[in-house]
Amino acid sequence: MIRKVGVLGAGQMGNGIAHLFAQKLYEVALFDIDESQLTRAVAVIRENLERQVSKGDVDSDQVSGIMARIRPTRDLAEVHSADFIVEAASESVPLKLDILRALDESVRPSVVLASNTSSISITRIAAATRHPERVVGMHFMNPPPVMRLVEVIRGHATSDGTFGITASLAVNLGKEVAVSQDYPGFIVNRILIPMINEAIFALFEGVATAEDIDKGMKFGANMPMGPLALADFIGLDTVLAICNVLYDGFKDPKYRPCPLLVKMVNSGMLGRKSGRGFHSYQQTHA
Repeated sequence: MIRKVGVLGAGQMGNGIAHLFAQKLYEVALFDIDESQLTRAVAVIRENLERQVSKGDVDSDQVSGIMARIRPTRDLAEVHSADFIVEAASESVPLKLDILRALDESVRPSVVLASNTSSISITRIAAATRHPERVVGMHFMNPPPVMRLVEVIRGHATSDGTFGITASLAVNLGKEVAVSQDYPGFIVNRILIPMINEAIFALFEGVATAEDIDKGMKFGANMPMGPLALADFIGLDTVLAICNVLYDGFKDPKYRPCPLLVKMVNSGMLGRKSGRGFHSYQQTHA
């Protein structure tokens, strides 16, 4: 039975995943090597819980219990006793391979190692371990406490048991499960990221302003937010990383990242988390 979950990476996705599990009564060890990142994560989780309280989604007397179930730590040994582990580090192949190798050597062989990667091959990640059968993709949508979908991705060696445990856990979290085969971008980002990239090309080519591109898709296609605002929310560095995974994986020029996206990332304009992307924002914890 899964009672304790380890979450590796306390960034935007990691703190949201920790929040979700703790809200659903699981104990959570939230690991990051950066103490300041852990401090920010705890602050963001509390802030998001208070927002849920204001909307009536969480009772105010539940907040302290949820926060108490989250243990922020820089000690990887805190994760070793977890019954299920979610890797939520940055979208970097070398980083994810290093993390999975370390986990594979230190945690019980029965523990599922799930990666929250949004595009990187689960088969490739699993191949770095001695037990690839226990590695699976578990891609939460952002923000995890709010968005209803979890993509579950089977690598080439993922066992039926690993898949079943992961899918059942997602359902227990109140999520809808979409099952994807292990191809670049899986389902959501294979469709979403090229659309965002095309919106960036429209801006790059002078078709319209960022405001009008977003307005067109928000009110013309009934999107909750425009594609450029969504790119800012995701993080332009993450959008570029996924574009590159799609481009490298399929070798198809239709996936090439827009030069404007590359230039913006190189200049440090990353969207909401840097305060400026296609739109301007006040600096936040994100």
